[in-house]
Amino acid sequence: MKKRAYVLSSALASLFSMATVAFAQAGAAAPAQTPAKPATPTPAPKPLQLQSLDSSTKADPFPPVNPKFFTASTPTVDTVNAFLKALWGYDPNRIWRVAAIQNTQAPGVNKVVVFVSDKGPNAKVSSTSFFVTPDGKHAIADAANVISFGATPFADTRKLLQERADGAYRGASSKDLMLVEFADLQCPHCKEAQGTMDKLAQDFPNARIVFQNFPIVDIHPLAFKAAAYGYCITKQKNDAFFPYANAVFDSQEALTPQAGDQTLKDAVKKAGLDPVTVDACGATEETKKAVEASIKLAQDAAVDQTPMLAVNGHLLPLNGVPYETLKSVISFQAVQDGVSSGAGPAASPARTPPTLGNK
Repeated sequence: MKKRAYVLSSALASLFSMATVAFAQAGAAAPAQTPAKPATPTPAPKPLQLQSLDSSTKADPFPPVNPKFFTASTPTVDTVNAFLKALWGYDPNRIWRVAAIQNTQAPGVNKVVVFVSDKGPNAKVSSTSFFVTPDGKHAIADAANVISFGATPFADTRKLLQERADGAYRGASSKDLMLVEFADLQCPHCKEAQGTMDKLAQDFPNARIVFQNFPIVDIHPLAFKAAAYGYCITKQKNDAFFPYANAVFDSQEALTPQAGDQTLKDAVKKAGLDPVTVDACGATEETKKAVEASIKLAQDAAVDQTPMLAVNGHLLPLNGVPYETLKSVISFQAVQDGVSSGAGPAASPARTPPTLGNK
């Protein structure tokens, strides 16, 4: 949960993360002919990129590509395709075509238009668009949401988390496949997500699953202290953190100004540790700085709500996403990064309308 709301923002809920909401447009529209300064145009793309037609698709469903809609030299079609594959490649039924890469009136800011459909019978074609910043490193779906762009858009966040995610972990000791859960111990939706995390721990034995504290102190006054206790418990005994966290989640309704302190101490007892020792540790300046560093890590990773799961740097919301789709994304990301997930054969992802977004 984030102080703005529990729900996902509409733009980010679709493009840059999971594609879980429908396109605003019912059909594919021709890209707008944006007035622009002259530029070396990008060569017109081939009929389909990355996800080619096969026997399950009887005909090319997309409108023909028109070279006049390619007025910008960057990003290239190949880069856009690699970016979209990083986002959508988990779904073998999804197909798309880059329809336009255009200059805009803002110097260096270029617009990308994409036609999207799937291989199912009578599938509709939709169109969506986003903007790429002059440095070629960020994509903008709307005025409020910016994410990394490029052929490997999650690589920097993956490296960041490998270096700085220091929360309690279960599963593999290796950091090759990291599932980092950003959560707030006083957040009701984080409590709901724990069943999903338990399933992921079973289904992906090669994953290192990290609980990274991200207390939202503006709306959860006891979240910081709960995180401080969690840090001290982890430092003393990593495996004791998870019984502690489960006990806190189970007693969330008692995290009140009157009963909150005792509730946290009771949770420490259930984890098998001494609440007096943990309370003294939680009050130290070292612990305070450690929790603040965890909050800073979440902010640096562009996490702006809880619960959020980072799959080797790919941010995914934990609520509202079908579990089989989540598994498909994790399996796909592991393949992309050349690591073993330890999972069995992946099931087909739950079908959701293709869209653009993030969070």
